[in-house]
Amino acid sequence: MNAEKINPKLLQTRKHFDILDGLRGIAALAVVVFHFMEWIYPELNQNFIGHGFLAVDFFFCLSGFVIGYAYDNRIGKMGVKEFFKSRIIRLHPLVVLGSILGLIGLFMDPFADGPAMDAGKIALLFIASIFMIPLPIMEERFFNNFSLNAPAWSLFWEYVANIFYALILCRLGKRALQILTIIAAIVLVYVSFNAGNLLGGWSKDNFFEGGARVAYSFTAGLLIYRSNWIIKNNLGFAGLTVLLSLAFLMPSSEWNWLTEVLVVLFYFPLIVSLGAGSSLSSGWKKICQFSGNISYPLYMTHYAAIWIFGSYFTSKNPSGTELISVVLGGTVFLIIFAYAAMKLYDIPVRRFLNKKRIEASTNSN
Repeated sequence: MNAEKINPKLLQTRKHFDILDGLRGIAALAVVVFHFMEWIYPELNQNFIGHGFLAVDFFFCLSGFVIGYAYDNRIGKMGVKEFFKSRIIRLHPLVVLGSILGLIGLFMDPFADGPAMDAGKIALLFIASIFMIPLPIMEERFFNNFSLNAPAWSLFWEYVANIFYALILCRLGKRALQILTIIAAIVLVYVSFNAGNLLGGWSKDNFFEGGARVAYSFTAGLLIYRSNWIIKNNLGFAGLTVLLSLAFLMPSSEWNWLTEVLVVLFYFPLIVSLGAGSSLSSGWKKICQFSGNISYPLYMTHYAAIWIFGSYFTSKNPSGTELISVVLGGTVFLIIFAYAAMKLYDIPVRRFLNKKRIEASTNSN
C-alpha cells in the first residue's frame, strides 16, 4: 500500500495494557524523585532511591513490548514512512516543550546568576535540543548530551530503537531476534562491569552506554511480545507497583554492576510479562490510566525544575525539614504541571497533527 494513501484505520491505537501504562507512571515518578535526591545525596549509596535511574531501562523494555504489540501486524501495511510519522507525532511535541522549558529555566532561575555561555551557543543548544541532536558542550551542566532537558538522552536512544525496529527488527524472525537479544545482553554485561554500574548514557563521557542499555531492553521487550511470554496472575497494579519499586529502592553496594545488570536482564522483563498478564480491578483502572497518561509528560517536563532545585540547594544550603517540604511540594507541582501540559498542549497538538495527516491522506486519494 502506498504510504501516501494510508487507510486512517491503520493510524488508530490498539487497546492499551492498563497495568503496564500505570507502571510506566510509577517509573516516571521514580525518575523525578531520583533527580531531586541525587542533588542532596550525590553518592548513590546514601540515596534511598539510588537506583531510580533504572526506570529508564524499564521504559526501554516496555517500549519494545508495546511497539511490537502496536505495530508488528500493521507496519507492513502502513509503511515505514507512516510509522515514523506516528512516532514523531506521539513523541516530539513534548521534546519541543521540554526544550522550551529548559531554555526558560536557564534564564529565569532565581537562584543562579544566569547562563555562563554566550547567546550563540545557547541558541545552538536549543536548536540541537529541538532536533534531538546530542550536544554536550555545557560544562556547568556536567556535559549533558541535552543540557536544556537532560532526560532527552533516553528519547534520543528511543528514536534510534524505533528506526532499527522499522528498518530491521520488524522483519526479523523470532530466532534471529533471540540471537540479537543475547548479543545485546553480553554487551550490556560488559558495559556494566567496565563502568561499575548502568548509570551511563546521559553525558559525553558515557554516550554509547545508552546504546547498550536500549539495545538489550528494547529487543527483550519485543521478544516478550513475539514469544507471548505473558504470565497470568492476580498481583494487580498495587502488587506490581511494589515489585517494580523494589528495583529502584534496592541498596547500593560494591556489586552494583552485577545487581543492576541482573535487574535489567531478568527482573524488568519479568515485570513486563506479569504486567501484561495481570488482572485489574475496576477501582484501579482510572488510576492506571491517569498514571500512564502523565508518565511521558512528567518525564519530559520536569527537568527544568530540577536544575532550579539544584541551584537552590547549592546556594541556600537548606535544612532537612525545608528540603522535605520542597521535594514533596515540588513533586506534587510537577505532577500537576505534567497533567496540564498533557491536557493543554500535548493532546491538542497531537490531535491537530493527526487531523492534518488524515486530511492529507484523504486528499491524496
